Amino acid sequence: MSNEPQVVVVDSSHRDSAAARGVAAEFLKQHCPWADLDAVLLVVSELVTNAIRHTSGWWRLHLTAEQETLIVDIDDSSPLPPVARRPDFAGGGGFGWPMVLRLAGHVEVTPLPEGKRVQAVWQRQSAMAPAR
Repeated sequence: MSNEPQVVVVDSSHRDSAAARGVAAEFLKQHCPWADLDAVLLVVSELVTNAIRHTSGWWRLHLTAEQETLIVDIDDSSPLPPVARRPDFAGGGGFGWPMVLRLAGHVEVTPLPEGKRVQAVWQRQSAMAPAR
C-alpha cells in the first residue's frame, strides 16, 4: 500500500446499506486486509441503517485507509447524536449503538453544519503487541 491514504465515498442517493457493506468489503480487501472484516462490516451496517432509520434526508459513507489506520465516517442530515437505549428484545432495536461502541477502536460524534458525522476508527495491531 502506498503512503497516500486510500478513500472511497458512498452517497445515499446511489446506494442502500447492503451496497454500502459490499463497497466496504471490497475496500478492506484491497486497502486494509489487516482489519477485522466482520467487525467493520457490522459497524458500517449499523451506522448506515441508523442513518436511514433515524434521518429523513441524505447520508454519506467515507472509508479512509492509511498504513496503520482505518477510518469509517458516516455523515447524515440529523443533528441529533446517537443515543444508547435499553435493548428491546421484542423487535424494537437498541442493540446497534452499543455494538458500534464495542467493535470500533474509537468512536466520535461531531456536529456538522447540516447534520453530524459519526466516526469509527481502527488502528492496526502491531505484530509485536502482547497477547491479551
